Amino acid sequence: MSGNGRGDDDRTDRFAGDPAFAVHEGGKLSVVPTGRIESIADLSLTYTPGVARVSSAIAAEPELARRFTWASRVVAVVSDGTAVLGLGDIGPKAALPVMEGKACLFAEFAGLDAVPIVLSTTDVDAIVETVVAIAPSFGGINLEDISAPRCFEIEARLRERLSIPVMHDDQHGTAIVVLAALRNAAKVTGRTPGDLRVVVSGAGAAGVACTKILLEAGVGELVVADSRGVLHAGRSDLAASKQWLVENTNQSGHAGTMADALVGADVYLGLSGGTVPESAIAAMADDSIVFSLANPIPEVDPTMAARHAAVVATGRSDLPNQINNVLAFPGVFRGAIDAGATSITEEMKLAAAAAIADVVGDDLRPDYIVPSPLDRRVATAVAEAVAACAREQHVTI
Repeated sequence: MSGNGRGDDDRTDRFAGDPAFAVHEGGKLSVVPTGRIESIADLSLTYTPGVARVSSAIAAEPELARRFTWASRVVAVVSDGTAVLGLGDIGPKAALPVMEGKACLFAEFAGLDAVPIVLSTTDVDAIVETVVAIAPSFGGINLEDISAPRCFEIEARLRERLSIPVMHDDQHGTAIVVLAALRNAAKVTGRTPGDLRVVVSGAGAAGVACTKILLEAGVGELVVADSRGVLHAGRSDLAASKQWLVENTNQSGHAGTMADALVGADVYLGLSGGTVPESAIAAMADDSIVFSLANPIPEVDPTMAARHAAVVATGRSDLPNQINNVLAFPGVFRGAIDAGATSITEEMKLAAAAAIADVVGDDLRPDYIVPSPLDRRVATAVAEAVAACAREQHVTI
């Protein structure tokens, strides 16, 4: 019996009518051999003694591991469960279904195997050392749902120590898709990225990464706000990531609230939750662009936003223009791994964003600025663009 007095059968019955639980019953992943073991000969080649010849060859020439093990085509999906979806710090066990889901997306959209790994520590040093220790088993490290600001240091230290692609998807996957969508939103409204004044609501992992990639892409002006208002030079006691934003954005010196900054702005990019009043959206420039990405409830009501904005995007699958990381990360890792890239560079992220935007092609319209997450062309286009960029930059083994 369980602690609440109900038996296993009763506990199972509580979930019987929910199709989400049916999909997750017993987990969503399994390990399947690439070949059958049906004879003594099969056994002797798959395991001992045949495997010893392969291991000896790799010991003498470590680069052979890329050819004769699974490492080169397997991604580790690593989380400590501190920033899971919109659920927050729910711990590693509760995070595991999300990491399993991420692994399913790698397989489905990029043909890459992935292993979910949840860690029972939130200590930066412990996480870094653990990932470094297990890295020989993998061809890439996808960091997932690790809270800011620790996620910045963890990613930076792993990128420094490992010679395989490392990416924190909550930062860079979001940033890549946001840039792709913004490129097309600017085009459909007759502008270029350089014409745009963008207000970013949220200075966490996604907010910082989106701001950086938009700067790289040449967006005209960027203002970033957190829960206390616009980040500006007069703010004190800021974390290092927010101080970087102060030094690299808000050239006009806005110092008030986010609503103040939205007056006359071209783009609202919401990455923080909360609620934005209609008056603030109405005060934006003509043909404004609203990306309201909090899930499941966007910061700006999409119906309200459509009364004032020329283009509206959200993170929801039941509305047009879904900003979904699945448009980016499978192809980014597929391309980086195919090219033998030792890292994922800023240029590779820009190439990925351009590839996503280009898939839309001549079908571009206000309610179709990014492809559907189910569009099978996307991962291939992204992988090819990322691999080509990696080779051009000579960041391959």
